[in-house]
Amino acid sequence: MKRRERTRQLIELGGLVAKAGLVELVGDDRTVLFGAMLNVAAKLQGEERERALMLWRRRGKHAFEADAAAKRSD
Repeated sequence: MKRRERTRQLIELGGLVAKAGLVELVGDDRTVLFGAMLNVAAKLQGEERERALMLWRRRGKHAFEADAAAKRSD
């Protein structure tokens, strides 16, 4: 059961990478994607952690809401 949950989590996280448009923006360059994620991780370990989380949470929420609204209007 834990393995199935982990697989689902990984698929969902990969979907977020794709949904954000990152795959196309970097030409499916996984080295660039990994480097960008390492940059995010470093920022979350720094002094600006709370500010970054607040900003990214707000942007993510707005993007999810916009996506849901677009699907409803289709």
